[in-house]
Amino acid sequence: MRAVVIRTYGGPEVLELADVPMPLAGEGQVLIRVEAATVNPVDLATRSGALTDAGLLPARDVIGIGWDVAGTVEQTGPGVTGLRRGDRVIGLSDRLDVPLGAQAEYVVLDADAVAAAPAGVSPVQAAALPLNGLTAAQALDGLDLDHGQTLLVTGAAGAVGGFAVQLAVARGLRVIAVAGADDEPLVRGLGADLFVPRTARLGEAVRRLVPGGAHAALDAAVVGVAALDAVRSGGAFAALVAGGAPPPLRGIRVFNHWIRADGALLSRLAALVEAGSLTLRVAESRPLDQVAAAHRRLAEGGLRGRLVLTP
Repeated sequence: MRAVVIRTYGGPEVLELADVPMPLAGEGQVLIRVEAATVNPVDLATRSGALTDAGLLPARDVIGIGWDVAGTVEQTGPGVTGLRRGDRVIGLSDRLDVPLGAQAEYVVLDADAVAAAPAGVSPVQAAALPLNGLTAAQALDGLDLDHGQTLLVTGAAGAVGGFAVQLAVARGLRVIAVAGADDEPLVRGLGADLFVPRTARLGEAVRRLVPGGAHAALDAAVVGVAALDAVRSGGAFAALVAGGAPPPLRGIRVFNHWIRADGALLSRLAALVEAGSLTLRVAESRPLDQVAAAHRRLAEGGLRGRLVLTP
């Protein structure tokens, strides 16, 4: 089978679509025939060596690329129940140090990292859900806000930020969205009550809208201290990038959120997609052999949806 791997760090030119042995499902695992896999910033950081420089990924001869997957169960390993061959599924590969990732023709995942794909959407659309949907939902869980409280979401027009806005609104939170001025109609359409352009001084702009500041911030755009200044004393702050957490000034509870695979939560997110409460946005779909071009496009920025590869 074919899979995207790297054997050295560097630019998109180091990505290799290699012929590799077919993986097999082990105890508690499933083999998935990949129909769609997304390209994420973590893939660019893996390829460039940034994760290794940060001590998160040991150097090795071959490293697989790709986290999100949508596809069909091909094989189930011993001990797997509730999944069978032919099931349409989505899942997340959340381990860094693996020889094969989701950008491949087949991938093996732990069964508890897999959920039924949402009905009524294509595999290309479904692949947009796992990594960013789980990131937003788990970060919101960590913020632990009460109904009616105010949440600041930076990068609200992006993949994680957009999910965060919709999930926060579904939880009864009042959302202040931070994004580019041109994105105001988009984020208000996702449910944001209030809007602040990303060029504004966040602390001042947010406090004009919400005296005292927001109860919490989900910093999807890695704004850092400027976003922290918009949070009231004793509030909460979720940073989504390693090393991106500001100091816990004014008694604010600051934490780095680290994504984890969670099939049960992914099932609940898929149900929200089916109910029309969560929007899947795809910017471009490319064949797997255009993975290098997809990495270049993601690095350019400005996307308002996911980049998806199809084997």
